[in-house]
Formats: sequence, C-alpha cells, structure tokens
Amino acid sequence: MKNSKEYSKKVQKLYRSLKSKYPKVKKVTYDEPTDALVYAIVTEKMSEKATRSAIKRFAGYFINLNDLRVSRAEEIVEVLGADSSVTRDIASALTRALGAVFYKYNTVSLKALKKIGIRPARQILEKTDGVSHFAISYCVLTSLQGHAIPLTKKMIEFLRSNQLVDANAKVQEIRNRKTTYPIEGFLARAISAENAYEFYALLRRQSEARKARKKKKTARKVKVKAKTKKETKKTKR
Repeated sequence: MKNSKEYSKKVQKLYRSLKSKYPKVKKVTYDEPTDALVYAIVTEKMSEKATRSAIKRFAGYFINLNDLRVSRAEEIVEVLGADSSVTRDIASALTRALGAVFYKYNTVSLKALKKIGIRPARQILEKTDGVSHFAISYCVLTSLQGHAIPLTKKMIEFLRSNQLVDANAKVQEIRNRKTTYPIEGFLARAISAENAYEFYALLRRQSEARKARKKKKTARKVKVKAKTKKETKKTKR
C-alpha cells in the first residue's frame, strides 16, 4: 500500500482514540473452531447486536452443530428472523460450511486444525465451501490464536471514508494465482497480534455506531418533514 507509514500512524492514532472512547474489550475465544466459523458467517452479514441475538436463538432452537447442519435453509432463516436476501445467504453458507466440515472429518468439529499450524489450517478453511475470507480470519483470530483482523464491508467503508487507508487500496487482489488481501494485510502489520482482537472489536463498534447515527438522523428528518406537512395543511385550512 502506498504511504503505508503515514496510514499506519493514522490507524494507531485511531486505535488509541477508540480505546479511550469505549469500555475495555474482553477478548472472545472459542475452544471449538466450528463455533467461531458459525458466529463469523452470521456476523459478517449482521451487526454484532443482531448476531448475539441470533446465536442465542440458535442455542435455544438447535440441539447442536450437527442439528444445525442437517436443518433446512428455510428453518434457519426463520430462526435468524425476517426472510431476506441476507438471512438466506447466511443460511446457505452455514449449511454448506457445516456440510463440508462433516464430509471431510465425519464430524462437525474442526479441532484437528489446532494441531497443524496456522498456515495449513488457513489453506484447509480456504477450500471449505461456504467459508468466506472474513470467516477464515475470524476463526484464525478467535480460535486458532493467529494474527488476523477480519473486516466487514462497513469496517472497510469506515476506513476509506476516514482516509485511514489508501483510497486505491483493494480489498483483495490476485497475484501469481494467489489471492491476497491488501487492506487486511496492512492492518495486521500496523496492529500487533496481541492487540488484534481489541482493534477489530473497537473498529467494528465504531463503524456500526456511525451507521446507527446516520439512521437516527434520517428518521428525525422524516419526522420533521411529516410534522411540517401537517402544520402546512392546518395553516391552509
């Protein structure tokens, strides 16, 4: 990435600012990598708040991961909430990913990945149907104890709109038949492995809070317009 030193200073300054703005982050860890994958597949498309609610409903509805694996997509969509393209995509990814894990290991457990090292574990996950790069990075960070900073679309939008990364930096690119992730790679170099989860959680919180503020402002504008229209009608009468 061009001017990486300059952007690195900006990112580290943001990190310090967010640490003082929000309460201390408690690191999330998963003993079972498949649990991390399931959470990641949901949270890539939903906000953190919506994801926590969805995972609670999963726990109350599905007996275990295998029960989730064999469930119909329509059933998963119903548990997730409203039927939409987002919930349908999540349901499809979940059943494909869990099905692929079961096919490879004859169980829905991925604990075998903990014994082979981060790089080979990543390679296996990359070949697993239904598993996105975000889900891989989240699993590596929270279950395999590796250095990664998962990025949602909102997080990337926040970084770009606040000029924290090069405007021309790509989310992913292919070089020598190998897919790389320039923005994520830059952040991993700017933020140490020890601080990676905290930075991910804080950046995500900020990116989602920004979106929530926009929605509130829009809602207020709509209310003001509606009120103005009513007052205008009364005046005319």
